[in-house]
Amino acid sequence: MTVESQIEAYLAGQPEPKRTELTQLHERIRGLMPDAELWFLDGTDASGKVVSNPNVGYGRQADRDFYRVGISANTSGISVYLMGFEDRTHLPRTIGDTIGKATVTGYCVKFRKLADIDLEVLDAAIRSVP
Repeated sequence: MTVESQIEAYLAGQPEPKRTELTQLHERIRGLMPDAELWFLDGTDASGKVVSNPNVGYGRQADRDFYRVGISANTSGISVYLMGFEDRTHLPRTIGDTIGKATVTGYCVKFRKLADIDLEVLDAAIRSVP
């Protein structure tokens, strides 16, 4: 199974309205990062034990074998992972007050639905990922 087909199956397997929102977010990130390598992590470790939610990744970090931007469904909504910032206060400091109704940590923006956040602010944060 290709990475693209794994991503399609993951998105299709989400309940509505999360399916539509994740698909819109996936397409938005692909538009911002059209040449980015795609990743699909099913959330299991080498032994098959579930260790995280499945997630879709985009790009490759320069200094490690991992994606730069990722998305994942979670129990309360959607998480967007912005990886590679050395300063763990960068995201909360730069977008925490402007992103909208979201929780912003050192590498994650977590929200219930797309309408809760300012997508232009998210786009700018994605473009700023090292």
